[in-house]
Amino acid sequence: MQAELGFTKTEIGMILGALKLTYGFGQLVNGLLAERYSARLMLAVGMLCSVLINCIFGFFTALYFLLFVWACNGYFQALGWTPVVRVAANWVPVRRRGKAIGIIGTGYQFTAALTFIIAGFSAEWLGWRGALYIPAVLLAASAVHMLVFLQETPGEAARHGEKEEVASKSMEDPASKGSFFQDLKLTLGNPALWFLAVALGLLNACRYGFLDWGLTHLKEVQKTGVGLAALKYAVLPLGGIAGAYLAGWATDRYFASRRAPVVCILLLVLGLLTLFYEWIARTSLTWTIVILLVIGFVIYGPQVLLVGTAPADLAKRGTAAAAAGFVNFMGYLGAYAGVQFTGYLVDLYGWRIGVFFWAACAFTASATVAMLWNATSRE
Repeated sequence: MQAELGFTKTEIGMILGALKLTYGFGQLVNGLLAERYSARLMLAVGMLCSVLINCIFGFFTALYFLLFVWACNGYFQALGWTPVVRVAANWVPVRRRGKAIGIIGTGYQFTAALTFIIAGFSAEWLGWRGALYIPAVLLAASAVHMLVFLQETPGEAARHGEKEEVASKSMEDPASKGSFFQDLKLTLGNPALWFLAVALGLLNACRYGFLDWGLTHLKEVQKTGVGLAALKYAVLPLGGIAGAYLAGWATDRYFASRRAPVVCILLLVLGLLTLFYEWIARTSLTWTIVILLVIGFVIYGPQVLLVGTAPADLAKRGTAAAAAGFVNFMGYLGAYAGVQFTGYLVDLYGWRIGVFFWAACAFTASATVAMLWNATSRE
């Protein structure tokens, strides 16, 4: 896009940041809506509208129109995660939730790895628009799969032939649900969620530094094509598969379902590895791939815990999706600021300062979540 449309990194950062901003707003609103509307319906609308938006984006070249279209994509993408957290909370008790949401998290790590490869080579072979069209086809197929197979509650599974006793133990009384504003008040009045939210915002500033700017960084410092850079970067979410699963398992196995200790330690390691990455990316191809694999582990381990498991644990009763939505809202404000500020720093001072900024965000996130070291679920 930079080569064809003549955008600066600051302008590319504006487009990337617009999605983060609307995604965060959508998380807040949709988290509250997910407490009262069908997860299947919300997921279908989000997935199919994102397919349409991806296709529209490829037909235009004006900066501010592309910014607007990508901002719309952010909101539709935000119809995804909070219904998933709601369904997970319907099915899984607290004592197994770290492991369960960790397993769910491996799904978007594995497909993220495929995305780097598919979109990267699509861009190399078909131009940058290919990175929009090919994934859109795959997302449309996934939406159809979800519509056919998703079972939102154990009660729904029971109606499809599962044991009725599972439903009787797990179904939540709809009469106990609060209003939209009651759920919002319970969520915003929960101090623990604010610590999680700030930590996730800082983590996302680092995470999306790697995800949104990492390919460009490698392409420029290693003088390689976008396809090969994407192939190297595919190891980052592959490392995240192990991180998402093992971090959740470790909180249940060794910390009595306390999430903060594991998150704090992994974020501290992330900051150290990010500092090392800036040097290694300029000196060794092999070690660049190795360190990206480990960075993926220490990014997505805490990320999955912060976006799903910890908010569901620390939410007031019946507001798991609302809590996840609020924490994600704040998280993507951090992502928005981080992506924009990275582009600005790189334009002015070069890549080294931009990567050091990512490391500073990781260290500060670790210190923030340490405030919740002994926090655990109320129920």
